[in-house]
Amino acid sequence: MGSISYGLNGLHINGVPELDALIIGGGFAGVYQLKHLRDAGYKVKLVESGSDYGGVWYWNRYPGARVDSAIPVYEFSDPDLWKTWSWKQRFPGSAELRAYFAHVADVWDLRRDTEFDAFVESAVWNDYEAKWTIKTRKGDVYKAKFFLPNTGFAAKRYIPDWKGIDSFRGTFLHPSYWPHEEPDLRGKKVAVIGTGSTGIQIATDLAPIAGELVVFRRTINTSMPMRQVNYEDGDQEIPREDYPDFYRGRTDSFGGFDFNFIGRSTFDDGLKERLETYEKLWASGDFKFWLATYHDMLSDKYANREAYNFWRDKTRAKIHDPRVRDLLAPMNPPYSFGCKRVSLENGFFEIFNEPHVHLVDVNSTPIEEITPRGIKTPEKEWEFDYIICATGFDSLTGGLKQIDIRGPSGQSLEEHWRDATYTYLGMSVSGFPNMFFSYGPQAPSPFCNGPTCAQLQGDWILNLMNHMRERGLEKVEAERRSEKKWRNLVVKIANATLLPETRSWYMGDNIPGKPREPLLYLGGVPTYYKTLGETAKNGYTGFKLE
Repeated sequence: MGSISYGLNGLHINGVPELDALIIGGGFAGVYQLKHLRDAGYKVKLVESGSDYGGVWYWNRYPGARVDSAIPVYEFSDPDLWKTWSWKQRFPGSAELRAYFAHVADVWDLRRDTEFDAFVESAVWNDYEAKWTIKTRKGDVYKAKFFLPNTGFAAKRYIPDWKGIDSFRGTFLHPSYWPHEEPDLRGKKVAVIGTGSTGIQIATDLAPIAGELVVFRRTINTSMPMRQVNYEDGDQEIPREDYPDFYRGRTDSFGGFDFNFIGRSTFDDGLKERLETYEKLWASGDFKFWLATYHDMLSDKYANREAYNFWRDKTRAKIHDPRVRDLLAPMNPPYSFGCKRVSLENGFFEIFNEPHVHLVDVNSTPIEEITPRGIKTPEKEWEFDYIICATGFDSLTGGLKQIDIRGPSGQSLEEHWRDATYTYLGMSVSGFPNMFFSYGPQAPSPFCNGPTCAQLQGDWILNLMNHMRERGLEKVEAERRSEKKWRNLVVKIANATLLPETRSWYMGDNIPGKPREPLLYLGGVPTYYKTLGETAKNGYTGFKLE
């Protein structure tokens, strides 16, 4: 007979902690689940591969890193938090976001049930025990009834397999591995590869200090102006007495924000009224020109072209050089506006008016190899002190697939998703009992404000666990037909938009060999929220409960 003991964290059998739930991830979703599952009386542990809370904001310390969702939408709705916290900016930088997570950890008393510097490398389901055995890279082992991996959409970095990377004598960095001690880039020769949101933020921040800055880009980024606001003396964007109603409204917004698409089509308005509408949305300095515009912008090519033309003309006016202007804001769109991740910028396009900032189009002059001195293209060899590889992530599925997760059949999640991604409700997978993830594939994830999604999915998972506890149930598993039906719905909704026509990480296009498929639910937060509610109300239809 094995030994049984009780430690500070609950029941131990043969030295292995026995938990009701093991949570991965110290970002919004993970800390929300830790707080609320523990409050509901569950024995729960959170493990995080970083050394502190924050999720992507723990890792993203690169110059210029900041969120492009405004406060107070980008925070938890708990009054214990917002009544005792004041933001300094409308769009907080990464340091302020880490400070916010430290505040959350203190108010919610999270640290006593968290293990940092712990990368989960495997999770195996035992059907006889009806438990997961979860192991970390440093050797810790846990048994848990529920396995809740909150790896998010950006947990697995992607670096192209360029020849010669290891030969570079300078410093080669992926932005999410930015040193905690800021390197001195003043006067240095710096390359930034990539013009996603990360590349844009880094290039904008480094342009004033670098001796020479070269941006290598593959496609345009239809980035829009960020209207930053600095707050003083505790003032915030809206009065705190309005917060409760404000937060209740997040689930009524397509993207989980505080705004929605206009209830009319683009050409319902005449040209004058349409331009006035665009100007008003543009002036807001947030995502409204993207996600609070005419409701047909993402589905009708002609409506989409109208939006692109407005963006193009606004952007071209900022760029002096005709060649750079045509590369960054061409007259004809290379893809449909808003069908790649739109960023917010604060002076990005203007940096190319400076003589020490250069733009390289890798379509016409591709990167052939990384050399000891820098980057070689067919045109020339560039010399650099730093190469910053802002090439993104194996988004949405990569973070989950890098863990060896195996259900009762012995098949791994990676094998289950080899040819195509299947989930039910964007949170569970057939053949993997008692496993629920958040902010993952086939949910609104990248089209939803992070805290909104964390709370919405976290509450649903907690309610399901309570449902099972009240009825003495041990196991819940998505039915195979349910995940097939959900995948078909995800694909059907996506095909009603322009997104599948565009190559993007929304479709898995940024990773060589990755199946091309819609990786997000485009039905919007209100419809998703309603679907989750109806599933629960009807006894968790689509699941097998035992």
